[in-house]
Amino acid sequence: MAEWVPKTRLGKMVLSGEVTTMSQALATKLPLREPEIVDILLPELKDEVIDLNMVQRMTDSGRRVRFAVTCAVGNGDGFVGLGRAKGKEVGPTIRKAIDNAKLEMIEIKRGCGSWECGCGQAHSLPMAVVGKCGSVEVTLRPAPRGIGLAIGDVAKSIVSLAGVKDSWGFARGHTKTTVNYALATFDALKRTSELRVTEEQEKRLRIISGPTRVHVAGAPVEGDAEALKEA
Repeated sequence: MAEWVPKTRLGKMVLSGEVTTMSQALATKLPLREPEIVDILLPELKDEVIDLNMVQRMTDSGRRVRFAVTCAVGNGDGFVGLGRAKGKEVGPTIRKAIDNAKLEMIEIKRGCGSWECGCGQAHSLPMAVVGKCGSVEVTLRPAPRGIGLAIGDVAKSIVSLAGVKDSWGFARGHTKTTVNYALATFDALKRTSELRVTEEQEKRLRIISGPTRVHVAGAPVEGDAEALKEA
């Protein structure tokens, strides 16, 4: 495999060691246009194919077959991405969708927002969030510890890749449209990063943004995210 030569400003900052974590990369507000950046900062990334469709089209030269793939990626600890791609062959199209998902990486907030639970661990969502795409509307609510992910299979795959262990989920609209269902779930998770919370709420609901295990230059460091930020 050829050595990666970054072409963007963010890629050069990562390669030089100026940016060493995914949280720092997203905090720069620079566009994420190279999947190799995510490969370096999140080496333990997992991926999953959410939807794979074969699209047939009749042309003058005959029947034309293409594949549409939707993939989700995440490290199971505060980062998740969702991407789509189209192509003539299944394998390359899946790899392209995974790369596109890496370019759509977001950092979510987690916490213990359920009034039925007071464990003080960031195992669920800090509060209810709603995401929309087309006719589909997905609502994710905090759940007490031990409930698991009480949501649909498509949403469960994306939410688990984000690192949320317990959550209630409700969906409205034409949820059989898998792509819209997935995008609505991703939009709901994105809302958590847009929430503004006070210091009192952050302590009471045990809200953390991003990972509980920080990876620096490919090496995992175990520990609490807040303690690592203060260090």
